[in-house]
Amino acid sequence: METKSIMIVGVGGQGTLLASRLLGNALLSKDYDVKVSEVHGMSQRGGSVVTYVKYGSKVASPIVALGEADLILSFEQLEAARWLPYLKKGGTIITNTQKMDPMPVVMGAAEYPHDILEAIRAKGVKLVAVDALSMAVEAGSSKAVNVALIGVMARNMDLEKQVWKDTIAATVPAKFLELNEKAFELGYGYQGE
Repeated sequence: METKSIMIVGVGGQGTLLASRLLGNALLSKDYDVKVSEVHGMSQRGGSVVTYVKYGSKVASPIVALGEADLILSFEQLEAARWLPYLKKGGTIITNTQKMDPMPVVMGAAEYPHDILEAIRAKGVKLVAVDALSMAVEAGSSKAVNVALIGVMARNMDLEKQVWKDTIAATVPAKFLELNEKAFELGYGYQGE
């Protein structure tokens, strides 16, 4: 199997690292060679966080180069735009419609860009924009955005749904399992705009 590349991007504190762990564990359970690399940046201060995940028959390096990502899973609109150059032609971006102000916006030194999703669509990119925050709240907690997005991504991948459910059960602490299962189901059931 040819190597596939996925980037999970977001802001510190959004649960991108759990999302990458779920993805990596699901792929490992199907005997893919999987390489994961996490770049934290200023994650503790709400800064950009990116995780590279590569999988296939044999993977040499986890790093995803410009124009190489088959899929970008973005937890926030501005992060989707920031990492867009890494998407390969014909690739897909799945993004949460949520907006989180970066520090320059919070401090009043900049404005949050308008019409980000429209600008991404204008580039001819396959974009799936989903209100994962509403899904997470419906599941029981705003903290389940990550697993709702994993559900949307899972629907767009070749792994069986049960693989994802088993991975969630094996990875998430028992006290949060029901919440995360609900969030996954809501994301998996997302039919598009």
